[in-house]
Amino acid sequence: MLRLSNQPHAASYYAATVNDTTRHPALDDSITVDVCVIGAGLTGISAALNLAERGHSVAVLEASKVGWAASGRNGGQLIGGFACDIDTFAKYLPADDVKRVWDMGLETLDIVRERVAKHQIDCALTPGYLTAANKPRDVEALQQWRDEAAKRFGYDRFQYVDGNAMPHYVQSSRYLGGLFDPDSGHLHPLNYTLGLARAAVAAGARVFEDSCVTTLRAEGGRHVVETARGKVHAKFVVLACNTYLGSLAPAVARKIMPVGTYVVATEPLDEVRANALMPAQAAVCDSRFVLDYFRPSKDRRLLWGGKVSYSKLAPRNLAQAMRGDMLKTFPQLADVKIDYAWGGFVDITMNRAPHFGRLSPTVYFAQGFSGHGVNTTGLAGKLIAEAIDGQAARFDLFGKIPHRDFPGGDTLRTPALVLAMAWYRMKDLL
Repeated sequence: MLRLSNQPHAASYYAATVNDTTRHPALDDSITVDVCVIGAGLTGISAALNLAERGHSVAVLEASKVGWAASGRNGGQLIGGFACDIDTFAKYLPADDVKRVWDMGLETLDIVRERVAKHQIDCALTPGYLTAANKPRDVEALQQWRDEAAKRFGYDRFQYVDGNAMPHYVQSSRYLGGLFDPDSGHLHPLNYTLGLARAAVAAGARVFEDSCVTTLRAEGGRHVVETARGKVHAKFVVLACNTYLGSLAPAVARKIMPVGTYVVATEPLDEVRANALMPAQAAVCDSRFVLDYFRPSKDRRLLWGGKVSYSKLAPRNLAQAMRGDMLKTFPQLADVKIDYAWGGFVDITMNRAPHFGRLSPTVYFAQGFSGHGVNTTGLAGKLIAEAIDGQAARFDLFGKIPHRDFPGGDTLRTPALVLAMAWYRMKDLL
């Protein structure tokens, strides 16, 4: 497993507006629990909370801080469903099971709303999400998807927004229309993750920060998870490390690729200007493969994301590079300063479907959320808890989706992906 920084959260707008500074001790003892969860991001904390609520004793080992990586740095967009097309599942599952997967995609949103309400998590949860069409072909595709979702799955909540109505969502001439989903939305991801951690601890889970796992091995019918200063003996293990899985499970790690993504936050806008920019206060993502995504914040900033990097190299002069992209959509913000700029890695799979499974009957993993992790992680934690309790039918549906290693091995897979993404960037321009 890669060693993370033991410093506070990476500098970002989220870290600057965090509402919980709780710190958890490092593991410095040998303890025994039912389940050891490795990783205290949204996946691991969700699993810990669900397991603790079911009466299991749980220890969570985090190499850095709760929510230190993608869980606390992402764009904060809450998007129903999964990053892949629903037909990715239809290739391997019968129609009834595809419908179950669809329903679970909607359940991901319910999980977030229920957790926020039940545990009174102050994370600026805001409803509304729009996919904005960049080209005429995208308009047609969005309309077709609205109709297909209604006919195939009985979901009639999507609303097509024509060009004349787009200013209600985005004051920009860049987009030709959009598809609005009132059930999706956006939130402050770091405050949400920390709120879930509070709830997990209140339910009985134990969280240990600055406790990088060095070894995972079987011993006497149980698992021994070692850190520099302690050990956890557990019947079950949950791997929730995503891009930081490293040597703990190489066969699983080869099926995901770390991809850099970046966000800036403007200075606060005055109320009139902020309301005019995005009146509906919805999150927005454009329809390109290499996309931009943006949303308003509670304190009237614009949070702008994009500049996806498959080379693992951050753009030079990040704030200015991101600002240039932002002004292509919002030239009226030319006088607005950038207060924060940051980035991090998300994990993608080859087919963009989430990758859930087992390394052994008692070692579970969930990874590969491919940009939809804010809510899909909640489902992952719930399904893992169900499976550990012997109710594995829903978890095992995802195990029927095959996942390939990224080609090229450790040396060539990043250059290969960079070349592939250059092709998709070119297609976006056509």
